Amino acid sequence: MNDTTSKSVRIWLYVTCFSIALLVVFGGFVRLTRSGLSIVEWNVITGVLPPIGEAAWQAEFAKYQQTPEFQIVNKGMTLDEYKKIYYVEYLHRLIGRLVGLIYVLPLFYFLIRGTIPWRKSWPYLVIGLGFAFQGALGWYMVASGLVDKPRVSQYRLAAHLITALGLLALTFWIALRNHPRVAPPGSRRSSPEMRRMSVGLLVLLLIQIAYGAFVAGLKAGHVSNTWPLMFGRFVPPGLLSIQEPWYLNLTATAVTVHFIHRWFAFIVFGYALWMYSRARKIEAAPAVLKTIQVILWLLGVQITLGVLVVLFNVAISLALIHQAMGMTVFLTEIFLLYQVFAHQAATAEKRATLQEGVVHG
Repeated sequence: MNDTTSKSVRIWLYVTCFSIALLVVFGGFVRLTRSGLSIVEWNVITGVLPPIGEAAWQAEFAKYQQTPEFQIVNKGMTLDEYKKIYYVEYLHRLIGRLVGLIYVLPLFYFLIRGTIPWRKSWPYLVIGLGFAFQGALGWYMVASGLVDKPRVSQYRLAAHLITALGLLALTFWIALRNHPRVAPPGSRRSSPEMRRMSVGLLVLLLIQIAYGAFVAGLKAGHVSNTWPLMFGRFVPPGLLSIQEPWYLNLTATAVTVHFIHRWFAFIVFGYALWMYSRARKIEAAPAVLKTIQVILWLLGVQITLGVLVVLFNVAISLALIHQAMGMTVFLTEIFLLYQVFAHQAATAEKRATLQEGVVHG
């Protein structure tokens, strides 16, 4: 792959990354406006078009009227009001289809042209299959809110979000591999400790992100609009005794989930601060130290945004900025992992190629 074709592949992958991030943020808007359960069927082909004509709209509205959300939350909703939330979810699904096409169509072109060799195509194909799986998982999530509760399962919502971030991370990683100026093979090798600490930070971030999804699924953001106290206390009583057995409270009780998500952010920040201190002591590469500094600044902004979301009772604009910042932190962490892992693999690959050339020479 020459520099020109590598650049075209890189641009395509970065556009895909941006599209996935946009879709995730728009998914947040769908949840915040309670629009996600407005379409009660998953029609891959016919769902491309919205209802056309009064009869079609009445039929669609009649299906929605059978759902728990209408019967419990939106009992007095009119057809015109229904159309508003319908179009939000319709646009969400339409964007999902478009993001898939943005990825798949250029992929076919690059494979046919040989820009991406078939022997190296497996990660690209995995991403393509990931888009299909993500669509099915999205419907699996929505279906959980059409049975007996006017909300989707927080577990399925977390799985849907983590899968989307997995697609985003893999696409970003491959884009970086096509970027010759990022962590070049001559970079300083990272120590095993630096690699372990970077993986540890990723694990903590994923736990915090999963709890963000639990908060969204349980509508737990509205439990308290004060900070740092909840109900006048730092630690509200009965966090682990609302449901039985006790461990269900960790993921299924709104107050407990809100409390954990609120304070686990500081654990993540503290870990990142400790990691930066250790990285300086073991003399990590300057580029790695700089990336950790960026993560610390982003975490500080993210925590501030989280506090504002609480104080302003989950204002939609603040909540969406909070979600977008969360993805920015996540992508910066993926970049850090690339710095401490990928360029070493690139060095080994280059060394093997040189050795192979010497043998054949």
